[in-house]
Amino acid sequence: MLDVCLLGTAGMMPLPYRWLTSLMARYNGSSLLIDCGEGTQIAMKEKGWSAKPIDTICFTHYHADHISGLPGLLLTMGNAERTEPLTMVGPKGLERVVNALRVIAPELPFEIRYLELSQQAERLVEHGYHITAFRVNHNVPCYGYTIEIPRAGQFQVERAKELGIPVKCWNKLQKGETVTLEGKEYTPEMVLGAPRKGIKLCYCTDTRPVPAITEYAQNADLLIIEGMYAEKEKAAKAKQYKHMTFYEAAEIARDAGVFDMWLTHFSPSLVRGEDYMEEVRSIFPAAKLGKDGKTIELDFQ
Repeated sequence: MLDVCLLGTAGMMPLPYRWLTSLMARYNGSSLLIDCGEGTQIAMKEKGWSAKPIDTICFTHYHADHISGLPGLLLTMGNAERTEPLTMVGPKGLERVVNALRVIAPELPFEIRYLELSQQAERLVEHGYHITAFRVNHNVPCYGYTIEIPRAGQFQVERAKELGIPVKCWNKLQKGETVTLEGKEYTPEMVLGAPRKGIKLCYCTDTRPVPAITEYAQNADLLIIEGMYAEKEKAAKAKQYKHMTFYEAAEIARDAGVFDMWLTHFSPSLVRGEDYMEEVRSIFPAAKLGKDGKTIELDFQ
């Protein structure tokens, strides 16, 4: 099961009812954060979730509304006596940017590992999260992220019995581990069926529509995607500043065949987003308006 919380949904500046951009996911005792705008810690506290278990922070890009909450978050994690290493992922220049922000958070009781992105798409695995970072089209280097939790095939009891595999090996084989016992090696492939559908979350903000989003969001359980502007007259502004409209986001969700879609990263001028959702749902019926604290539990089928 993957717990997902949209901590902040604002673009450009925080508002009294809308914190800046941030998403948090929890799986198997480890937490992952995407972006860390101003107010992220407060949103986390309002949700009742802790910053201490965050093992990985992914940044889409380094505009202030996506990273300005980081120094305070690092200090909070340090004050919680965290000692385990923290991994940060982001476009090239990540270490330079974070070190500049750490002028006000210089001493931390844990190591920071930096993974800088430079390719069109890069894959990595962190604490059970299978992460794909893919390049999108903003006015600075910017990436979207797909977070997947794979699921192994079903354990075949009768097959294990036929092969004479001792019962004491079954648990490890079911977890995907190879076991050697009394000189014999047993592999998961011997007793596991075909891989089953896992969990897939895709998160993407600050971009024009590009084929990569549709490609990497394909068949996702949930797509959280930028809807900076809802008003039709702001379509030209979206193109100028390389953002998306509600309707462009809905078209991507439809074309990618996702199960569910939440809009986020709203312009400060957007007040009544729900007024525009009828037309959005005519494009993609499962479209929902994101809001701070919106949460879902994504489970295996």
